[in-house]
Amino acid sequence: MQVTNKTGIRMASNIGIETEASATKMMLDNPYKIVRQLASTNAVVLFSMSGCCMCTVAKRLLFGLGVGPTIIELDHHGAGPDIQAVLFQLVADGRQPVPAVFVGGKFLGGIETLMACHINGTLVPLLKEAGALWL
Repeated sequence: MQVTNKTGIRMASNIGIETEASATKMMLDNPYKIVRQLASTNAVVLFSMSGCCMCTVAKRLLFGLGVGPTIIELDHHGAGPDIQAVLFQLVADGRQPVPAVFVGGKFLGGIETLMACHINGTLVPLLKEAGALWL
């Protein structure tokens, strides 16, 4: 389910959480499964922090290209710190784990990788392949 906050940015709400209480508890107990579920069921997922300026840059770039990413604001998500720990493991080089961008179910990287792909012309083909862009 997508919800829009007061800035007009779509954010995910209760993504991947099933109706049964046990399935919900299992999903919330395992942040890796939350990340995997979100990445595999959405063309583009952006894990963000609401006060992060580089996250805003990533959002604006994707919106500017015509992509409507699923945005997870970790500081507003119940499992945010645990998800951030999973993202930190994915980055694995000591860099900030947010923004973290997944395209087509695969971890693309952070703001540096996103911008590099945009500058070298590989971002749009990736987005098209993932089904995030149709043109």
